Amino acid sequence: MKIENAKVLVIDDDPVMTLFVVNILNRLGASQVEEATNGKTGLAKVSSFRPDLVLSDIHMATMGGLEFVKRLRELSDPVLRKTPVLLMSADSSTQTLNDSVPLGIAGYIIKPPILSTMKIKLEHALKFREARQPADQAL
Repeated sequence: MKIENAKVLVIDDDPVMTLFVVNILNRLGASQVEEATNGKTGLAKVSSFRPDLVLSDIHMATMGGLEFVKRLRELSDPVLRKTPVLLMSADSSTQTLNDSVPLGIAGYIIKPPILSTMKIKLEHALKFREARQPADQAL
């Protein structure tokens, strides 16, 4: 799947960072982008928007990115449950990386993201999505 055709959900509690990430997505050709301000509202958006990919901050009030991914993986809908997630954070500590990898994330982006790096990570995550979807659900 190409970035231009993907539905992307951006979850971040910082409106400036959200705008920055959405602008990068728009520059890369993404036209179907939704936003959420924390993991809790992100889970609600996942059910209604049905994104192909989620970009989520890690450290947020109400529900952070790690808890969001845990709950996403517990959803009853097998397609939504396997939605690829790219976690974003300025936190590049080994502990945070170690906590995120077992959740089955598609990648990790250090904030602020760089356009070229983001493009590579998005393309990889969308390939990851196709590989994880059941054959009859793949686009």
